[in-house]
Amino acid sequence: MSSGPVSGASRSGGIGRIAAIGALILAVIALAWVFVGGEDDGHEYELVFETGGQLVEDNQVLIGGEPVGTVNSIELTENGQAKVAITLNQELHEGSTAVIRSTSLSGIANRYISITPGPDNAPALDSGSIITQVDTTAPVDLDQLFNALRAPERKGLQNIIQGSATTYAGAGEEANEAYRFLSPALTATDRLIQEVNRDERALTDFLVNGSRVVTAVAERRDDLTNLVSNANQALGAVASQNESLDRALIALPPALRQANTTFFNLRLTLDDLDPLVETAKPATRDLAPFLRRLQPVVKKSVPVFKDLRLAVDKDGKNDDLTDAMAKLPAARNAANRASEPTVQAMIDSEPTFRFLRPYSPDLLNTVGGLSFISSNYDANGHFVRVQPAGLGIFTDNEGILEPIPVNQQFADYGPPGSPNFKLFRRCPGGMTQPVPGSNPFLDGGQLQTPVPPFTNDCTVTDVPPGP
Repeated sequence: MSSGPVSGASRSGGIGRIAAIGALILAVIALAWVFVGGEDDGHEYELVFETGGQLVEDNQVLIGGEPVGTVNSIELTENGQAKVAITLNQELHEGSTAVIRSTSLSGIANRYISITPGPDNAPALDSGSIITQVDTTAPVDLDQLFNALRAPERKGLQNIIQGSATTYAGAGEEANEAYRFLSPALTATDRLIQEVNRDERALTDFLVNGSRVVTAVAERRDDLTNLVSNANQALGAVASQNESLDRALIALPPALRQANTTFFNLRLTLDDLDPLVETAKPATRDLAPFLRRLQPVVKKSVPVFKDLRLAVDKDGKNDDLTDAMAKLPAARNAANRASEPTVQAMIDSEPTFRFLRPYSPDLLNTVGGLSFISSNYDANGHFVRVQPAGLGIFTDNEGILEPIPVNQQFADYGPPGSPNFKLFRRCPGGMTQPVPGSNPFLDGGQLQTPVPPFTNDCTVTDVPPGP
């Protein structure tokens, strides 16, 4: 009676275990399909670099420092560039760029490709698209930097590295202590450079003036060489007398001690002389130069004083200083009578000189140029051609010379018997073609205002024709 139910329970429990194992197997198959069979093959792209730069297959492809794919293959293009095929687990957009980087300087084939994706709003790149060399950057190996240097420079760099190793060998703690002060030193250097660069004008002047000083020294390099040579000879002469110099140096301390005693006693004497010196200083400051200049004067004055008596009082009339002094009162009275007419004459002549003053350069140039115009000569000797202003046989009619009738050649001087000052109608500097801002000279417009007794002003347009 009891065996029946137990046997049924055993069968139901076995069926349950079998069902559970089957469900587990189905779950494993489903997961395998999801992660293996159902996985996307990824996005494949081709990158063209100038050089592969030790890149090998299965190197990583990173975006923002995170692995997103691997390098599938590397091929050589027809033009000698490297075509790298990669597979990514995300899609790229137009504007994406790629750079081959190294994880460290010390390593071989330790490169990876770093990709900077294009903007998400840009069109997506199809799988198999090519990113050309325009958007890729090849690595620069350390060997390329060294190859850019010539053999002497590479040897010098090697010596620097070896010398640095020798310098810091066994001095690591001291070097670390020195590095503690490196940052403050750099900060202070930066401040110094900023202060130097604060006043660029002063720095520029300093550099320019410094270059001029160096140039001046370079121009006198022969003198500088002679100076060095002469100094070398002088020091050599001193060195050749080293025994005498040694004896002098040995005898110098006793002499200095004796001089110290003498100078100490002299100081007391000088204190007593200070009032005398202060009192005599104003009177004797220029005494020596005065006496030096007075000596030749005294020598030359001896014959003058011998003849002074004759000049003051000599026999006869109107032949000595005494007679002249006796006539001074009469001369003074005559001068008093002549002073008022003289002052009035000067006042009356002021307009004339005022009118002639601007023409003084023309008059002086006329006198100074006489040597040039009188240099012409013919069979009869040197001659000067003079023609009064306003007198000619031609007149200027807008740049064209036209003959003047004979009966009108003196028309510029006015009718006979009438005063005419058209001879001065040209402004100062009007004898040459005008230059703006230079001539004719109008003296601030005063020459355009008639000044009595001159009733006409100068004519600005009265200048020679031509440019």
